[in-house]
Amino acid sequence: MDRRQFLSASAGTALTARLRVALAAATEPEALSLAETAAAIAAGRLSSREITERYLARIEAVDRQGPRLGAVLETNPQALEAAARLDEERARGAVRGPLHGVPLLIKDNVETADRMMTTAGSLALEGWYAPADAPLVARLRAAGAVILGKTNLSEWANFRSTRSVSGWSARGGQTRNPYALDRTPSGSSSGSAVAVAANLCAGAIGTETDGSIIGPASVNGVVGLKPTLGLVSRSGVVPLSHVQDTAGPITRTVEDAALLMGVLSAPDPGDPASAAASGRHGLDYRRALDADGLQGARIGIARRFYADNAPLERFLDELVAVLGRAGVVLFDPAELPPQASDAETEALLTEFKVDLNAYLGRLPKQFPARSLAELIRFNEANAKRELALFDQELLRRADAKGGLEDKAYLEARGAARAAARERGIDALLQKHRLDAIVSLSSGPAWVIDPVNGDADSGGCTSPAAIAGYPHVTVPAGLFRGLPVGLSFFGGAFSEAALLKFAFAFEHAAAARRPPQYLPSL
Repeated sequence: MDRRQFLSASAGTALTARLRVALAAATEPEALSLAETAAAIAAGRLSSREITERYLARIEAVDRQGPRLGAVLETNPQALEAAARLDEERARGAVRGPLHGVPLLIKDNVETADRMMTTAGSLALEGWYAPADAPLVARLRAAGAVILGKTNLSEWANFRSTRSVSGWSARGGQTRNPYALDRTPSGSSSGSAVAVAANLCAGAIGTETDGSIIGPASVNGVVGLKPTLGLVSRSGVVPLSHVQDTAGPITRTVEDAALLMGVLSAPDPGDPASAAASGRHGLDYRRALDADGLQGARIGIARRFYADNAPLERFLDELVAVLGRAGVVLFDPAELPPQASDAETEALLTEFKVDLNAYLGRLPKQFPARSLAELIRFNEANAKRELALFDQELLRRADAKGGLEDKAYLEARGAARAAARERGIDALLQKHRLDAIVSLSSGPAWVIDPVNGDADSGGCTSPAAIAGYPHVTVPAGLFRGLPVGLSFFGGAFSEAALLKFAFAFEHAAAARRPPQYLPSL
């Protein structure tokens, strides 16, 4: 079955021929977008079992042998059974939803009620098989998705050490960037982004507190969407911060992110943030997509994040020119004030302690770490595996904090939020009557350094992350051979507009290039 046959089943999708060429990593079904895969299954040109088998084989060949990307922690032993059941349901005329039969991967800090563990990458949670799906996973299954497996991540969502190595966990080892295998995949949704970039799944779920979807998506050349807080349930997700955490889609196209976002978004009485999004759940974001969607849009260019990096500034200039040719009304520069990063860290330390203690405290008694203090002791007792590359000073600092009513915490959280919202995004949008703010999502991937830890290539994730506002990154091309994304972020619940702008840019630039699995650059 050739690619043209598969694409003929996708005539209703909004992808242009030019973009399809840019996306094609091979002539195999695994290279199809999520929307194309769903359309091919619906047309009978591909079965769910067939595509699931192909992804499982590709995970074995590319992730575990071949380049050994280390993106997938474990595959679902029930995946083929689930795919066959979905094929039978379709044959009877019973279609669950827009993802019927489509295989997805889930970050390993999201609970799944199957024969896969949920560990956040930590040895302390090995053997934790959740009794129920997280609500977001239940939504995916209800829409017909096949849960293909769980992806590696930066352990504890990259909140363990200031000298951590992104994409590493004690359970899964090091995840590698498919564009250059000695480069970082960023974190913490490392495996999810790498798996999408390497065609190991049709799409994946990541989570973000500050940069954990946007960063990996950017450096792995894929699309990432961090939604407004409250649109996607956080129940059943190993927490870092109830003030900033959210799950979101990672995909190869903006259309796919819009499709997944529509499925993921739903109210959850068990998540207090859900109430603030009342009336905004369950939208079909694909309706907002428009290849001419940038025409007349008022966009501010935030340059402060890369002001000291002339090569990246020139790269941003090229992208701004693309926006201008697409009809954008540009405000350049449109600067955001510095974020209160120290205040954010102080607030996150308290939230991590309180939220993780609540999560670990509900685990069965046989688990060795049912509190943050016990987790610290577990890591010390298993230092050869857990602390082999870097320490756990953030865990110790968090454990020394008080509670959510402490004055120091309240002041830190208030300062961080005000800098991101009232004095930040909200003020800038109002000043110029902007529809969105744009910047480079990140710099290119740095070399993995297990001795010194992560480098800093820059990033614009903090304003939207701290504010709890939406943020989309879309592939913007290769910078010296490595992917860099372009970010669109804005006010609360502006997902539809941001996806429209990202979709239009995606079509105007056709910038994504598939990975070549180079050993180095």
